[in-house]
Amino acid sequence: MSEFEDEAIVLGARLHGETGAIVHVLTEQHGVYAAHIAGGASRRLKAMLQPGSPVVFTYRARNTDQLGSARLEASGQGPDLLDDPTGLLGLQCAAAMTREVLPERERHDGAFHALNALLRAFAIPDIWPAIYVRYETGLLEAVGYGLDLSSCAVTGSHDDLVYVSPKSARAVSRASGEPYHDKLLRLPQFLLSSQGGLSAGDIEDGLKLTGFFLERHVFHPHNRPLPEIRQRLSEALADRPA
Repeated sequence: MSEFEDEAIVLGARLHGETGAIVHVLTEQHGVYAAHIAGGASRRLKAMLQPGSPVVFTYRARNTDQLGSARLEASGQGPDLLDDPTGLLGLQCAAAMTREVLPERERHDGAFHALNALLRAFAIPDIWPAIYVRYETGLLEAVGYGLDLSSCAVTGSHDDLVYVSPKSARAVSRASGEPYHDKLLRLPQFLLSSQGGLSAGDIEDGLKLTGFFLERHVFHPHNRPLPEIRQRLSEALADRPA
């Protein structure tokens, strides 16, 4: 018998049978879990099953290998983004990427708290895209492929880091990288410091950077592309005025 109760964030749900649903959540202490929700097709539970909804997730299964069942209780309100199509797209993308990147049933406390921070950031339209990019760097770190932005891969210098090597995922300084700039990934300065500020093109460069390594290390090894919603988010944010 497997049983637990945990704080969780809903990542998505789909109908199952006539009245039920299968929900995916990111829990604080147990990682990503899927479960059957009795009555999940009901109007009462519909809002609670939307991506980003904070819930108390009470899970039960006869054994650890089977899909268990769960009860959900609302523990707060998710972001209100009905009048913000780009923000809603960002929320849906964050939920989809979390589900696709993190292995199921592996504890990832950092990802849970980072997703909570991102959900709060959606209230600030000028800020959340940068927080979203940071969230993807955290997903990479959670699965063992974090970027090393601490110093230049060539000289060890900590100054003027403006590129990332696609081979090593390490930062490269302007002077060292300039001869090879067309082969390197651009490093937006907001990834180096929360005080770095945002310049035109930074979000686009940040999404290209994290997308490159997510494709290489997470999706391509399993013959899968980046989720289509991720491409739509990149296009939507690239079209936004700086």
